[in-house]
Amino acid sequence: MDTQNCFHCGLDIVKSEEIVFDDKTFCCTGCKTVYEIFSLNDMTCYYDFEKSPGASPQDINGKYDFLDNESIVSKLLEFEENATAIVSLNIPHIHCSSCIWILENLQRLQEGISSSQVNFPEKKVRITYKPEQVSLKEIVYLLSAIGYEPYISLENYEAGSNNVDRSLTYKIGVAFFCFGNIMLLSFPEYFEVKEYWLDQYRGFFRWLIFALSLPSFLYSASGYYVSAYKSIKSKMLNIDIPIALGIIVMFVRSTVDIVMDYGSGFFDSLTGLVFFMLLGKMFQIKTYSFLSFERDFKSYFPIAITRIQGDSEESVPIYDIEKGDRLLIRNQELIPVDGILISETAEIDYSFVTGEAIPITKKSGDKVFAGGKQIGKMIEMEVLHSVSQSYLTQLWSNDVFQKNVEQKHKTITDQISRYFTPILLLIAFAGFGYWIFKDANTAFNVFTAVLIVACPCALALTAPFTFGNILRILGKKKFYLKNALVIEQLAKVNTIVFDKTGTITTNKKSNISYEGQPLSEDELIVIKNVLRASNHPLSRMLYDFLPETKKLKVSAFDEITGKGIQAQISEIAIQLGSASFVGLSEENVIQNTSVHIKINETYLGKYVFNNQYREGLATLFANLSQQYTIKILSGDNEGERDALEQLLPKGTELIFNQKPEQKLAFIKNLQEQGQNVMMVGDGLNDAGALAQSNVGISISENVNVFSPACDAILDASVFQELHSFLKLAKKAITTIKMSFTLSLLYNVVGLTFAVTGNLLPLVAAIIMPLSTITIVSFVTLMSNYYAKRVDRK
Repeated sequence: MDTQNCFHCGLDIVKSEEIVFDDKTFCCTGCKTVYEIFSLNDMTCYYDFEKSPGASPQDINGKYDFLDNESIVSKLLEFEENATAIVSLNIPHIHCSSCIWILENLQRLQEGISSSQVNFPEKKVRITYKPEQVSLKEIVYLLSAIGYEPYISLENYEAGSNNVDRSLTYKIGVAFFCFGNIMLLSFPEYFEVKEYWLDQYRGFFRWLIFALSLPSFLYSASGYYVSAYKSIKSKMLNIDIPIALGIIVMFVRSTVDIVMDYGSGFFDSLTGLVFFMLLGKMFQIKTYSFLSFERDFKSYFPIAITRIQGDSEESVPIYDIEKGDRLLIRNQELIPVDGILISETAEIDYSFVTGEAIPITKKSGDKVFAGGKQIGKMIEMEVLHSVSQSYLTQLWSNDVFQKNVEQKHKTITDQISRYFTPILLLIAFAGFGYWIFKDANTAFNVFTAVLIVACPCALALTAPFTFGNILRILGKKKFYLKNALVIEQLAKVNTIVFDKTGTITTNKKSNISYEGQPLSEDELIVIKNVLRASNHPLSRMLYDFLPETKKLKVSAFDEITGKGIQAQISEIAIQLGSASFVGLSEENVIQNTSVHIKINETYLGKYVFNNQYREGLATLFANLSQQYTIKILSGDNEGERDALEQLLPKGTELIFNQKPEQKLAFIKNLQEQGQNVMMVGDGLNDAGALAQSNVGISISENVNVFSPACDAILDASVFQELHSFLKLAKKAITTIKMSFTLSLLYNVVGLTFAVTGNLLPLVAAIIMPLSTITIVSFVTLMSNYYAKRVDRK
């Protein structure tokens, strides 16, 4: 029977079963579909790559049979619950934007894959899939078939370490060896020493220099050739094209010099060029890694969790949690660690992880995963693993909750980079054409120097390094941003909307009094136990205010956002909340902040809160009012209007009795009027408004509640510094504009010297990484300077 290979996967196919498309043969519809996707996106160059599509599944047949073992798969998975599983796989062959595109579109290649996200610096892809439709083994085979075989090591996964790619280090070592030896052998050529033995063996030394240049030219610089080739094939011109062209031109020209006995060539400059460019690339990678480390492990969220020790409860930082600890998780609290459920049942919302907001019912003894949010009555759990702060960062930055915002500086950088290479090639050839008729040596030097000296790397690094450093500075000051884009959005804000309760008031210094029928000891016990499960600021204040009591089992619990709580303990039904929630007419209620109590359909009274406003509030608002429009939204009544008007600048709009949906509508209305709105709330009943706003900031009182809808978390202890943080965000934009100018100026000056023949290729190779160091140093120093200057003010 006639057979031939499938164009995509390389398998033998029977002639009678072949599928012909675009003059190519495929073994199945799946292979044809993958090819169609590549074709539609100008990515058929993947079939030309050495390590890309065409790797036959036969090559790895049986290699991943261990993925049929469920116990092994469970160790690899980050999350597994009902119809959703998440795995992060190391993909060593990720190298460019084309790789990112195909790996983030796996759902188009395989049914059952919901989404995939690439972490480019760490060479990882995070895949969310449905286990009943596709297995992890099938996903691994799919990745292998399209040229992205994952690196899987159970030892590495358990230890949390990844396979380190040292290829760049090896290339730098080879380049340095070649460069150093060629420089030594070239000394007689530099000084034109007239000596018998040197003259006698001059030809031998030149061919030895040629041989020493080959490892540097063929191995160390290979990354530039591959990148340039792929760029041309995908019709996306990148900066590696002129660099690769410059290296090849220098090598060919130097080889001709030796063959024709014109001289020793420029092999010293060539190997030096490769060495210094690789050194610059190493510096860039190391700096990115440094910023990544700062982001993942030092920007701790101001979150704590309640740990149970015997009969006592204590609030501890989540990174102090250890295996075996027993935790209390209240309504709407985030589960920060994997653990075993101790309580009878739990309703857990995993929308932080999966984007699906349908609660999952768990029973005692079941495993619960970090990232779930407890819905309803409080639960107890035992910790299986200590908290992974980087995992919480990953949850908070989940693409499900990202806002669609314009990335202005990224757009500017992309536009400049897009036209940079064609213009650079035009200048290089124009310079070569001008000088070739005057001096061939100068012409080649000009051509190579132009290609090397003008590098957009410094320009491309301006925005990410500035934002990265500001992100780190703000993190140290207890202002935790979701990502660097939030800084740009903060700089655009012109209207600030504050929630009242739990935001401009503190839950630590309130004066609470009771008005109504005297409460019995049993009634106080019931109230205390119901409040224990709630995370609302008023609930936490009242819970801390009431005396310690014995713990009772809450059989039913429902917290209605913006209204109150209804719960059941044994035969006792209790309602806590607003006047309307317990059935009172608002007309007969004195206007003040209070929690009303109703037990077994009998209204008993209310706890009145004389709120303590945060320190420095009047000064903060006075400073903000000079540049921003300030508005106050509150779900409470107007009982504190007079007190607020004394604190706030004249003309500040105060809106009371606002339900969560009304707060959201208010923000949306401001945006429709052209306002760029920042919402500052407590992250609970403000979630809708925080999500709607251009920038949503959640205030934290060291409680394990934060909303994925918010863009930043502000520690309550630095609330009065909010104005300084906004000023620093604006200074970050100023720094970017200054560094853009500096980078462009550097390129203009460098090109001027190169075109006029006053810049040697080797000097250009040294200057190129120095420009990157200059820009990175500049933005770091300027952002640090502005941070200190803002602090002094």
